[in-house]
Amino acid sequence: MSIQRPSIGEYSSFYESYILALPEGDILAFLNSQINEFSELLQSLTEEKANYRYAEGKWSIKEVLGHINDTERIMSYRLLRIARGDKTPLAGFNESDYVAYAGSERLSVSDLLAEFSAIRTATLLLAKQLDDEAWKRTGTANGAEITARAVIYVLAGHAAHHLNLIRERYLH
Repeated sequence: MSIQRPSIGEYSSFYESYILALPEGDILAFLNSQINEFSELLQSLTEEKANYRYAEGKWSIKEVLGHINDTERIMSYRLLRIARGDKTPLAGFNESDYVAYAGSERLSVSDLLAEFSAIRTATLLLAKQLDDEAWKRTGTANGAEITARAVIYVLAGHAAHHLNLIRERYLH
């Protein structure tokens, strides 16, 4: 199955940088590769490095991982609802509040990575069962129209964005 990159207009401009930064090719293979990419980069972090913040008020690596996991869950749920033809508008979420209440600093990096792997695997299993018509369906999330295929690209782009930030700002 080939899921075409969504066109501008299938998603809010907020997501444009996530989607346009992704490489061409099989988006599901890319999503799957991110599981190993995160693990290989972060599994050996010390507790001190995992709690590092590159500036005052910025999230730690653990909090970034918790944020990625929360976003994966929310976007995967949006994918399910939209792909199934549910037209009920889906609410947005305040990422800062989610991070503040998540308690990710209490978890180990290995637990956060295992959680990411589990959620991403579930997302991939959902994606693999969708047909061409499901990928074209639209819904409303956070007040904006979005297609199911745009949601899957946002998931990949969001994780890639944070992986790049971790490399650039945390692991130098």
